[in-house]
Amino acid sequence: MTIFRRSLITLGIAVLGFSAIFVLSVMLFMNHLYYRVNMTNLRNTAKTIMTVIGNERITEIFQADAGIQISLPVSVYDAYRLTLITPSGYVLWDSHIADGLVNHIDREEVIAALEGREGSSMRDSISTRMKRIYYALPVYDNFNNITGVFRLSVSIPGFGARVSPVFLPFAIFICLFIIAAFWLIIMYSRSLSMSLERLVSIAQTSSLLLSEPEAVEHAAPEFRSLEKALRAMTEELNLRLIQAKSEGSRLEAILNGMSEAVFAMDHALKLHMVNPRARELFNLGSRSIKNMSLLEATRSAELAEIAKKAIACGAPFETELTFHTGLALLSDSETGIKDDKDGGSLPAGEVHFQVYASPLHMAPDAAGVILVLQDITRLVKLEKVRKDFVANVSHELRTPIQLIKGFSETLLDTADSFDGKSKKQVLHFSEIILKNAGVMESLTNELLVLADIENNSPVNERELKEEDIASIVNEAAVSVEPYAKKKQIEINIKCQDDLKARLFGSLVIQALINLLDNGIKYSSPKSALWLNAFVQNDVLIFEVRDKGIGVSSEHLERIFERFYRVDRSRGAADSGQRSTGLGLSIVRHIALLHKGSAEAESTAGKGSVFRIKIPYIC
Repeated sequence: MTIFRRSLITLGIAVLGFSAIFVLSVMLFMNHLYYRVNMTNLRNTAKTIMTVIGNERITEIFQADAGIQISLPVSVYDAYRLTLITPSGYVLWDSHIADGLVNHIDREEVIAALEGREGSSMRDSISTRMKRIYYALPVYDNFNNITGVFRLSVSIPGFGARVSPVFLPFAIFICLFIIAAFWLIIMYSRSLSMSLERLVSIAQTSSLLLSEPEAVEHAAPEFRSLEKALRAMTEELNLRLIQAKSEGSRLEAILNGMSEAVFAMDHALKLHMVNPRARELFNLGSRSIKNMSLLEATRSAELAEIAKKAIACGAPFETELTFHTGLALLSDSETGIKDDKDGGSLPAGEVHFQVYASPLHMAPDAAGVILVLQDITRLVKLEKVRKDFVANVSHELRTPIQLIKGFSETLLDTADSFDGKSKKQVLHFSEIILKNAGVMESLTNELLVLADIENNSPVNERELKEEDIASIVNEAAVSVEPYAKKKQIEINIKCQDDLKARLFGSLVIQALINLLDNGIKYSSPKSALWLNAFVQNDVLIFEVRDKGIGVSSEHLERIFERFYRVDRSRGAADSGQRSTGLGLSIVRHIALLHKGSAEAESTAGKGSVFRIKIPYIC
């Protein structure tokens, strides 16, 4: 039996069951309605008979001791049973039974009538042993007190008795209907299955689907359309399969040719794919990665935390990571890793990686992450060499520069011992030597400051100290005050007295001195500078504003680079002091050391605004 036929039979059974429940519910409802209608008729009849007899006559009957006689039409006696009951439950008079009546004080309708309400009930009568419905009315005396109960009842046939005459024909009809319905369902499902079996058989293999002729004409139009759709879908799937294989081969070739290590995994960090570089890097060899976690493959908790962070934040990010053990790189000469006799590896130093982590959204309920590790050990070593070279050269140059500066000052002091033209030449040459020695001294000092900042980065927040921002700002202003007075430039300071933050005070002072010095150098005499410090959106901002010559927009992007000067001649021409090109670079590095940034706004001829923004930590 096909699933289609089973579905139709199941549907048929469900429909028949629902129909049976519906018919039964209707019959039960009609039975309830039947009792309600009879109870309403009984209530109306009871009130009518009570009115015909008269309330006074009924009251007299309850008050009399004997000789009770009630005249009712013969039709009423045949259909209804009238009972008069005293407040104690004693049956004073019954139209059908003379003796053997029990106390009726516990009857539901009697209780309601004695409470002053109209009562009704339905039950099998103990006295008559028949199913009856009862309706009771309270009887009041002249003082509006309940003197008895007037009850009327009638026998009604039960549900089974009413249904039994038609039960057998109804059961025969239902059986015939079920047999006919199931026969129709089986025949209909068989006719559909013949067409479906062809579609199932030809859909099992694409070659059969494409090679066999189309469905015969007597098949239903819907199935012919479905077969055509299956053919077109199979052709499309075959084409997409070929394209997917081609793309897979291309992707595999790209991954195999990459010099970076690539890991792809699910949300539980179970590996799906690793490229040959990753296998070589982490000594995986030809081991199967099935059910292997990232931690098992790399033995790096830091790398696993990076993958979890990428999944949690849902956005790609980059970071640097340093490995100390367990890596086998391209060559022993590059990394210093030597194989031992057992085939293991012994690290000779640190290995640095630039790690790119990107989340993968494969499905709404399935996430993953891809990690790309680029070996930057050589770049880190070269950067270390560069920093050491700058620091060493700057340090070594300080002594000869001091000597040159000292001797040039001595020549200037002893220039009076020369005569005439020789004195002028000695003064001229000595001034040139002293001036350039000063430039070289500033250059070496700033290179040493820059090297010191780079060697101390990154910084732990616990190393920061709480500083008074107003004191830092004032100290920076006082440091450049002599230079500002020479050009008659006023420095205006704006900062809250109670503003405090955790930072490196000496470095921030150095950065502000560089910005103020830069503003004084390129501002016209008798102008002004503004130095502000404030907190905005949890960011501490130091702002230096001037009305100097400004910087054109094409230079702003590079103004914080090392040795970059907008106009290599204007420093000497305007201020008499040549710029080293390192002041703003030091400012940027100090901001980065605090995990912040440095920015500039300027318009040529109108002035500049330099800002240092660092996270506000109080």
